[in-house]
Amino acid sequence: MDRRHCAAAAITLVCALALLTAPVQAMAAPVPEPGPTATAPAAAKKSLEEVREEIDLLYRKAGAATDAYNLAEEQAEKQSGEIVRLTKAIADGQAKIAELKDRAGAQAREQYRNGGLPPGTQLVLSGDPDLFMDGVNQARQGQQAAKGMLTELEQSQEDLETYTQDASLNWEKIEANRVKQAKAKKSIDAQIAAAEKLESQLAKEERARLLELERAAASTAQAAWLSSGALKDINREASAAGKQAVAFATGQIGKPYVWGAEGPGSYDCSGLTSQAWAAAKRPIPRTSQEQWRQLPRIPIQDMRPGDLIIYHSDASHVGMYVGDGSIVHAPRPGRHVTLAGAGSMQILGVVRPDK
Repeated sequence: MDRRHCAAAAITLVCALALLTAPVQAMAAPVPEPGPTATAPAAAKKSLEEVREEIDLLYRKAGAATDAYNLAEEQAEKQSGEIVRLTKAIADGQAKIAELKDRAGAQAREQYRNGGLPPGTQLVLSGDPDLFMDGVNQARQGQQAAKGMLTELEQSQEDLETYTQDASLNWEKIEANRVKQAKAKKSIDAQIAAAEKLESQLAKEERARLLELERAAASTAQAAWLSSGALKDINREASAAGKQAVAFATGQIGKPYVWGAEGPGSYDCSGLTSQAWAAAKRPIPRTSQEQWRQLPRIPIQDMRPGDLIIYHSDASHVGMYVGDGSIVHAPRPGRHVTLAGAGSMQILGVVRPDK
C-alpha cells in the first residue's frame, strides 16, 4: 500500500474526527411550528384537565426523543474513541511497514556488495570446506529471516488495510448517529415548544390550577399504587453501593431538568441515575431504555433503595427508589430534581444495577 496514501487517509480521519465530535447543539435545526393542538382556539375548546394531559403527553414524547438523542450521542462518542485508536494503529502500521522495507533494502544492498551472486554460488566458489559448511548454516538462517520478514510485511499490510476499513466503517456510524441526534433534537424542541406554548396561553390562575391538577393526578396514582399492597413486602435495605447512589441522587435535589444533561449543574432523568451509579463505582447505560434493556430486572416486591424504576410502556423515564414508597428523579423541562411517589407514574418495571 502506498505510504503517502495511507498517511493521507490517517490525517483525513483525524480531521474528520475533530469535526464530527463538535457539539450537535451548534447545528440546531429550526424548531417547527407546533401543530393544531398548540393553537389558541384548540386550547380554548379543551378543559384544563385535557390541556394537562396533552402537555404531559408532549413532555413524555420529548423524553422519549431525549433518550434517542442520548443513545446516539453515547454511540458516537464510543465510535469516535475507536477511530482515535484505529488512527494510531494505522500510523503504527505505516511505521512498521517502513521499517520492514528498510530491512529488505539493507539485505538487497548486502547482496549487491557481494557481487550480486546468490549465497549458494558464493559458497561453492570459495573452495574452503569449513567456510562452505559455516556458510550453508548462515545462508539457511538468512533465508529463514528473509522469509519471516516477508511474512511479517504481508501481515502488516493486511492489518493496515483492515484498520483503514474499520476506521471508515466507524466514520459512517458516527455520521449516521449525528443524523439520529439531529432528528431527535428537532423532535425534542418541537414537543417542548408545543407544550410551553399550550401552557403560556393559559391565564395565571389557570396555570396555578394546572399545577394543582398535575400534583393531584400524581397523588391519586400513588394512592392507588399503595392501596394495591405494593409496599407490603418492600422493606429491604440498600446495598453499600446502593447507599452511595442514593446519597448522590438525593444530593442533586433542586437542580433543574435539562434534556441531555448529566450534571453537575443539571440533569435529565437518566443522566441523574447513570451519574448516581457512576458515583457508586458501578457504571450503567446512559439512557432509561438501555437501562431497562441491559440491567437485571427484579420483582417490585424485592425492590430496595438504589434500584431503578422504569416508567411508561416505552421506558422513556426512570427514577431511583429511595425507600418508603418514594423515588428521586428529574421530571421534565421546567421542573427540578425532586422526590416523588414511586407509583405516581405508570411503572414498567424495576432494574438493579448491582445485582
